[in-house]
Amino acid sequence: MTDTNYCAKGTLMSDTDPQDVFLGRQPILDRQQQLFAYELLFRGAGAEKGKKGNFAGFLDGSPAAAVIVDTFTELALAEALGPYQGFIKVDEGLLFSERVKTLPAHAVVLEILDTVAQTPETIAHCEQLRQAGYILAAHLRPEALDIEGKPLLGIVEIIKLDVSGAEPERLRQILPVLKPLRKTLLAEKVESDARMRLCHDLGFDLFQGYYFARPKAIEGKRLQSSETALLRLLGLISQDADTAEIEAVFKQEPVLTISLLRLTNSAGSGLSTRITSLRHAITLLGRRQLLRWLQLLLYSGASSSAPAVNPLLQLAATRGRLMELLVDHTPEIKQQGRDLVDQAFMAGILSLMPTMLGAGASELLSQLPLAAPVVEALGERQGVLGGLLTLVEALEEEAPDKAAAALQILPGIDTACVNACLARALHWANNLAR
Repeated sequence: MTDTNYCAKGTLMSDTDPQDVFLGRQPILDRQQQLFAYELLFRGAGAEKGKKGNFAGFLDGSPAAAVIVDTFTELALAEALGPYQGFIKVDEGLLFSERVKTLPAHAVVLEILDTVAQTPETIAHCEQLRQAGYILAAHLRPEALDIEGKPLLGIVEIIKLDVSGAEPERLRQILPVLKPLRKTLLAEKVESDARMRLCHDLGFDLFQGYYFARPKAIEGKRLQSSETALLRLLGLISQDADTAEIEAVFKQEPVLTISLLRLTNSAGSGLSTRITSLRHAITLLGRRQLLRWLQLLLYSGASSSAPAVNPLLQLAATRGRLMELLVDHTPEIKQQGRDLVDQAFMAGILSLMPTMLGAGASELLSQLPLAAPVVEALGERQGVLGGLLTLVEALEEEAPDKAAAALQILPGIDTACVNACLARALHWANNLAR
């Protein structure tokens, strides 16, 4: 990471922008519950859900195209997305805009909204985009499904269905109609585990929504030994305990110890010295990096040796990195203390811990001697870190008005700063699997 001040106003978005626009993203998972893609959301404050312009607050394609293209160009989102594609909603104005053709075909999926009239001209234009290498998706609504009247379905590769308000019986009627088309079927707005299981059983291929990040507190659940060990280690390091105490906890967890030795011996760690002991590994790795690794390990699974990164880890890692970058590159906030940078990462990464461990936030916080700003942020969304956490949650929830309100109490940060830092946080989180 360079010392570039990403929060310098007006440097990372087009000067011709008609309004401040937040970049948001929602995960799209496959049937194995692994991250498949992101939907990229470009929303301005005042653009409420369910109204026209809900993907940037724009009614014609030209300003929307400018925002989307400039974001890809200036924030290097194609790089930030890593191996994942970005779904982008496309209205009629954007569809016929020349600027849409400057989007990298390998990095985006053009999602044609159901408001686009499927005229012969539209079909011919979509066919040209397909021939140019773009992947197309069609957006459908369960209550207005008419296969015969939608020739676009013959061109697209993905059919996206809003399942949020559909009755289960209606979905059971729709799937037999869509399956013969041999398209990839994507269930959109999946907000509960029960709805995901229904869509999975019905045969959907992809799932979009934050069902996987919803807290699932299980009454009377006891933490596994590996989870308890991770919490103990986090507490010890936060208290700057002696290396001998930290080493003693590792010795009780063989799998955790092996993971630590692999980490410190890996070429990616930048260490040329071979590790000779647990104490040696802890010393060489350093307390700050050890703390960050343990935080991430909560989500990846302490006892798992699989290299795959689960979507909850990626979401938590993105939160932590985004909050860290926002503090680090905002002098008005950073001047409150250098420790606030590390505390911002900790607050972001631990904010999904109740979901991961299935326990209440108060119970988990009682086991970790965290700094007061972190406790205030996680427990009550108070203080600067609480404001930052509210902001990043608003970006995930498609709540631009809530995000704009959060910015009002965060000095030195504007939408350009948020968008730039989010692109870089995505890039960092997407590289975790490597």
